[in-house]
Amino acid sequence: MADRITIKPRASNRVGVFVDMQNLYHSAKNLYGSRVNFAELMKLAVQDRQVVRALVYVVKGGESAEEQKFFDALEKSGLELKMKDLQVFAGGAKKADWDVGMAVDVISMAKQLDVAVLVTGDGDFVPLVEYLRHNGLIVEAVSFGRSTSLKLKETVNNFIDLDTHRKVLMRIPGGRRPKRGDRSAAPAPERPESMGGKFMPPRRRSSEE
Repeated sequence: MADRITIKPRASNRVGVFVDMQNLYHSAKNLYGSRVNFAELMKLAVQDRQVVRALVYVVKGGESAEEQKFFDALEKSGLELKMKDLQVFAGGAKKADWDVGMAVDVISMAKQLDVAVLVTGDGDFVPLVEYLRHNGLIVEAVSFGRSTSLKLKETVNNFIDLDTHRKVLMRIPGGRRPKRGDRSAAPAPERPESMGGKFMPPRRRSSEE
């Protein structure tokens, strides 16, 4: 689908950007065999407005050089990292999600913002969107339309469909681009367990258990 804009961006808007990395990463990989160009993503999310804070929520899968390179690239794009370790339970079960932490941050910053930009397609954020709108904020979602909750698309003021903004994609070397209509590749789960360890100037890098 095309972008759905009901409230036009204004240069005077104070904007907070909140990136659900797991949802975004797996959607780009599963749908397009690609990675995300975060510099282009930030341009779409910010749209020449005043950035109060831009946060990306990541799960640390290990200490690999590749993972560190990825985190460095995020910071160079103007994103502030909020990081937690992947939890592994007895029996091999894994848990890695930032839903509650991301929602708490958005609510705590709400009085400083005019616009909250949620970079996610996860329908679990619909109650958060409803709360923010009830309290006077403009709420935007930026994500791949093919893997985005329909309810989320309907609830936000503005929806930016990354399926129509291909500049945000960078092909993974050797990666296969799924064919349109290939149901085995789309959509990605909204809450994947882990990033598999493959994984403006930032104010600080936060770490939370």
